[in-house]
Amino acid sequence: MLNIVIFGAPGSGKGTQSERIVAQYGINHISTGDVLRAEIKNGTELGKTAKGYIDQGQLLPDNLIIDMLAAKLDSFKDSKGVIFDGFPRTIAQAEALKQMLAERGQKVSVMLDLDVPEDELMKRLILRGQQSGRADDNEETIKKRLVVYHSQTAPLIEWYKNEGLYAHINGLGALETITADICKAIDAVK
Repeated sequence: MLNIVIFGAPGSGKGTQSERIVAQYGINHISTGDVLRAEIKNGTELGKTAKGYIDQGQLLPDNLIIDMLAAKLDSFKDSKGVIFDGFPRTIAQAEALKQMLAERGQKVSVMLDLDVPEDELMKRLILRGQQSGRADDNEETIKKRLVVYHSQTAPLIEWYKNEGLYAHINGLGALETITADICKAIDAVK
């Protein structure tokens, strides 16, 4: 099983690169953001709760995300692996993911860190908001999301380094170059 965590600040290219990894390696994709947006669109209880947190640029409580993730993971049949996009976001979530995978006889293969400078992230997210109409891609909410990212999520880099699973990826440059660097990191652990 090839289980990949793709990591980076909002706007670093996780979704785009995840699509390319899925196509290249034939694994499943779990984007917590996509799953949450679907829950919000469908007006579920989880969606209503999630919307309150997302509108404030905050992370959802771990138990909500972990329950959702476990159900999604178990829904895949004959899977070659999964790319986790937008999860984990905290050390507690990383530990929960490690435990959840261990209960299924699996583990994280590699954590890919898409590193993009903050000024570029702002440009990308504002453009994405203009193109997609995503309400959470406005300057005020983006700034809040980046503060949350740096304070709560960035410590995961050290955690995954200590686990021996960390791979730094330069997230600036040509899309094909970034994808090639990602494939090198994945192939090194296959």
